[in-house]
Amino acid sequence: MIFTAFFKALGQLGDRRFRRVVLLGVLLALALLFGTYALFLQLIWWLSPDQINLPVIGPVTGMHTLLGWTSVLFMIGLSVFLMIPVASAFTGIFLEDVADAVEDRHYPQLPPATPLSLGEGLRQSVNFLGLVVAVNLGALFLYPFLGPGIPILFWAMNGFLLGREYFSLVALRRLPPAEVKAMRRRNRWTLWAAGTLMAAPLTVPILNLMIPVLGVATFTHIYHQLARDGR
Repeated sequence: MIFTAFFKALGQLGDRRFRRVVLLGVLLALALLFGTYALFLQLIWWLSPDQINLPVIGPVTGMHTLLGWTSVLFMIGLSVFLMIPVASAFTGIFLEDVADAVEDRHYPQLPPATPLSLGEGLRQSVNFLGLVVAVNLGALFLYPFLGPGIPILFWAMNGFLLGREYFSLVALRRLPPAEVKAMRRRNRWTLWAAGTLMAAPLTVPILNLMIPVLGVATFTHIYHQLARDGR
């Protein structure tokens, strides 16, 4: 089910509405990343001297330049963590466009969904963003003890959160909150696995820019397959 939904979503990337949303999502992600990088670079310039004195060697200049280039590598790594909140913000803003495109193409027999208002979508995304930040900050204390197991914890933890968020927002377009909660509980392992499938590519720079739109589309398919099967 999960891979069928994912490949259906992948096959629709050429859709005109998908291309528009992908472009907007990429611009949103890049704006956030470059904005964060600019603030970080400015902070380096404020807090670090351009010249330091080393024993034996004496004064060494050009520290701003060195730290600036080093910060590029740091930001590439940081983008992995920033893409999780970007994905959550993306969901609240572009959910309807992506879900409607999927349903118009694959489920045209369905009645129109009840769209979440922009305010409700943003409220859900802000709440989810706070949860993601809190959980990932807490996980930082575990990472030093995990060694090569760090990616596994990161993917599993954020996969659980992303699966819960994506499914809930998609399902709320067609079900009341109580039914969404019950459906989510019945299918928690499927949703966790699907969320992990979305979380893993979010750790790959460049590729991660495409994942938010694929995530919404994939979970739209998953919701309809679960609903069709009475799960």
